[in-house]
Amino acid sequence: MAVLANPLIHLPLYLAKTSFKCSRKSVRTPIIRLSSEDHDSMELSQPSTSQSELQTSDVWLLFTEAQQNILYLNKQRTAALEELSKVKNEIQTLHQRIETLEAGKHKSTGRDESILWELLLRIDSMVLTGMIERGDACDLRKLVMDSKVSLQDDFIPLLQKRDAELLAELRRLSEQTKRNGFYIIHVCTEMEPMISVGSLGPYVTGISRALQRKGNLVEVILPKYKSLDLTEVQGLQEIQTEFYSYFNGQLHGNKVWTGVVNGIGVTFIQPLYNLSFFDREMVYGYSDDFERFTYFSRASLDYLVKLGKYPDVLHIHNWETAIIGPLFWDIFSNQGFAGTRILLTCQSFASQCLEQPEKLELCGLDPSRINRPDRLQDNNKPHLVNLLKGGVVYSNKVVAMSSMNSKERIIQSLGHGLETTLSIHKDKLVIAPYGFDQTTWDPSRDELLPENYSVSDMNGKAICKGSLQRRMGLIEDASSILVGCIFFEISDVDLENLMQITALSGIQFVIIGESKLPSINNVLQTLSGVKDKNVRFINKYDEALSHLIFGGSDIILCYSYEDPVLQVPLKAIRYGAAPILVTSIERRFRHFVELDFGSTQFSQYISFSGMSLKQALYEIKNNPVEWSRKIEEAMLKDFSWDAECYDVHISAYESLKNL
Repeated sequence: MAVLANPLIHLPLYLAKTSFKCSRKSVRTPIIRLSSEDHDSMELSQPSTSQSELQTSDVWLLFTEAQQNILYLNKQRTAALEELSKVKNEIQTLHQRIETLEAGKHKSTGRDESILWELLLRIDSMVLTGMIERGDACDLRKLVMDSKVSLQDDFIPLLQKRDAELLAELRRLSEQTKRNGFYIIHVCTEMEPMISVGSLGPYVTGISRALQRKGNLVEVILPKYKSLDLTEVQGLQEIQTEFYSYFNGQLHGNKVWTGVVNGIGVTFIQPLYNLSFFDREMVYGYSDDFERFTYFSRASLDYLVKLGKYPDVLHIHNWETAIIGPLFWDIFSNQGFAGTRILLTCQSFASQCLEQPEKLELCGLDPSRINRPDRLQDNNKPHLVNLLKGGVVYSNKVVAMSSMNSKERIIQSLGHGLETTLSIHKDKLVIAPYGFDQTTWDPSRDELLPENYSVSDMNGKAICKGSLQRRMGLIEDASSILVGCIFFEISDVDLENLMQITALSGIQFVIIGESKLPSINNVLQTLSGVKDKNVRFINKYDEALSHLIFGGSDIILCYSYEDPVLQVPLKAIRYGAAPILVTSIERRFRHFVELDFGSTQFSQYISFSGMSLKQALYEIKNNPVEWSRKIEEAMLKDFSWDAECYDVHISAYESLKNL
């Protein structure tokens, strides 16, 4: 059997031996051509009958053996092909089953989240009606957030039960499972898409969804602003029972609405007696912002105590909810929060809120205890208290959001007067880059592009480029370098930079945006109308066109690499265009040379494009292969919320667990 394991190996040797035997016989019995006269002598020259029969028999035997081997090989080959076909069918079946499971998983995600939050709201209702104690409610919430429990199999039937039956079943299940992941509650003033006026809104939503996708339970508490459109909230309901919060020496009632936004449980708090606090057109910018957000911060803590919600991490944001730090440790830490820790996130240290110390009494804090240099007293104006400084001092961990700056640079130069405080508390300071929603901005499935593309197949980008050139009335030429620029507001300085850049010959430019100054719009409009100019300007934002500009451009001009709101650099990289600063026509105009390109992956990588526009144009023209390699390498980078931003946050939460 060992010889037959691979017959093809032995066949050439066998045929060689056969050929050798036949050649020897032909030498011994040559073919002789005779005339009729020589017929009589023919018998003397031919071999005997017995010799001829023997020769024929040997040859026939050899060919018979060869034919048998060939038949065996064909049989083995047929069997191998059948086995291969069987394996291919099994692989195809497995792929189909995987796709079905993945589709079912994505399809059921929203359903599972809806079930989860419906159960949590039922538990909240039990607390408010006095059916269960706050400690019991905390244990039941931990059960619901446990990723080991199948929501579909175990919890769906429970939703049809009455509260008493539901409670009994939940208690039974709690004995069979243990909790995984972190329980995180954000107390903040923005969340996309409900309310978002800056970088905080998309950040809260992005990191919350990333955390929950990986097995953590996340809730968000927001003020109920006048401008909120609650029609976007799934399962919206008003909790009828009021809860009271201390403010200005007395208890004030509040109403609460709960629901689900983007798969995240959200609570909206509305004051009953201070309705004007959030019944306004804008979110920020009022003379009583201190009172408004101090009230909301205190009310959020009172609400958590009322319902017995004791998260692992109470995540607060910027100065608006930074006062939760001192409130928590001076008033609330002994009210069931033994396992809770405070994490403060700062989008920037520029906005801090300085106020008279006596105003701290409004929310129940004692100014004499915390108006000190090592606590809330402002570093530069000692007669005032600084809310953001208090958040830094009283938090267990501080996350500074920055995609470009290192921890050292933030402490030394970007503290806006808090440098000394940040230096003292540097061990609890970490830097996290902003994430990116790659589900909305993805060239491989962007429905607004004429042709999709990816790193493995970049042909679609050339099609997008041609489509953009045709739409903008530019010469359709794949070899032309096309530079895109997308903005919402342009200044006189920006206009000057753009004028210098668009003066470059042989380059196509597509600029989209608008200015509050009509004179600037007029200049750009005139520029785009000049004959033989390769410049096109559109003075209003167009969502579909912006996708096409990212898809069809070779270079995207950016006003800053630190762009948490528009995220132009990240979109450019994702769509295979190099992000170049609009102020960088020459190196002397580059304002980012002062950046130290900190330790984040984004800052380390983006530095490959840290060049002037002229340098980028030179590289595209003279080193196209290397340039394409860098672009494709960039497209493969993961800058989503689930990548480095998530890793920094989960590491911070882990460190809090050990405190």
